[in-house]
Amino acid sequence: MRAIVISSPGGPDVLEWREVPDPVPARGEVVIEITASAVNRADLLQRQGLYPPPPGASEIPGMECSGVITEVGEGVDTLTVGDEVTALLAGGGYAEKVAVPWQQVMPAPTSLAESAALPEVACTVWANVFMAARLRKGETLLVHGGASGIGTMAIQLGKAFGSRVIVTAGSEAKLERCLALGADRGINYREEDFSQALKDDRPDVILDIMGAKYLQPNVAVLAHGGRLAIIGMQGGTKGELDIAALLRKRGTVMASALRSRTPDEKGAICRGVADSVWPLVSAGAISPVVHAEIPMEHAAEAHRMLEAGDHIGKILLVG
Repeated sequence: MRAIVISSPGGPDVLEWREVPDPVPARGEVVIEITASAVNRADLLQRQGLYPPPPGASEIPGMECSGVITEVGEGVDTLTVGDEVTALLAGGGYAEKVAVPWQQVMPAPTSLAESAALPEVACTVWANVFMAARLRKGETLLVHGGASGIGTMAIQLGKAFGSRVIVTAGSEAKLERCLALGADRGINYREEDFSQALKDDRPDVILDIMGAKYLQPNVAVLAHGGRLAIIGMQGGTKGELDIAALLRKRGTVMASALRSRTPDEKGAICRGVADSVWPLVSAGAISPVVHAEIPMEHAAEAHRMLEAGDHIGKILLVG
């Protein structure tokens, strides 16, 4: 098969479309012939040599895909050849085929191409906002980076489950798209300090991609009993926490990564997504937000597009 190989750590030009050995399913795995994959910020870090895949995972980048099952390994009795699926991956998505543990495979809830835009964002939002932070109906959710793939999913899921949603984004065009997706309020972080803007409008749950830079202001705006879920480090890795402020609010700060979890842990999240999110997608209540579809062999172009930061939603790589 052909796949994108990282020839050495560096810029987008180190991504090379090469022939590599076909994947062989181990016990408990299936092989998917990939229709589409998607680009995530973790892929950029991996390309730069800053975020290697977990031990035993494919060195080929790509953390999600959609496609058709072509092989089923021993011990798999819930999936069959010919099933149209989408999958959460530890690696291997920038390729024509990938082997993946059966627990991380879900039915495709919409067209195969669009379904590739869903696994990473849906699983990330479900695991952090609903499983860990326990967002409840009537509460307020603050989403940083509302126009990102994760942000556009968080807006739609928050609204679908009866919450009020506030977003931050870096342009009026992005804020307009977030409001069109259902967000109740938008803050342009280039023009307004969100911690000042939200002094009288405090969120119960914050989904944060920034990390260190936003740690103190996030804690400052949390409602009493609020929960801060950190899923990214775009604003740095080391911050200062005002524990007294957190104590006064009876607040919670949590952080998690999806990629390093075991197949069984990922499987629990995937089951929740398939049961609770996919019916909303199939009914049209939640839609994948796709900014562009780029041929997989031109993955470097997709990386440049993601790094430029002008996109809204997901950038897909199609076979």
